[in-house]
Amino acid sequence: MRYALTAVALLGVALGIAGVVLGGADDSPGLQLIGVVLVIGSVVFGIRTVRSGR
Repeated sequence: MRYALTAVALLGVALGIAGVVLGGADDSPGLQLIGVVLVIGSVVFGIRTVRSGR
């Protein structure tokens, strides 16, 4: 179960990075902000998942 949650966190980071890159291609700061928030949230979620598994 822990590996699945870690994979979800990595997927969230990948989608967030894609949002930042696609937001940079267009002039839309909203998409970049959503991407950054998604990356930060996914990293926090991943760290909490790994720490709680010990």
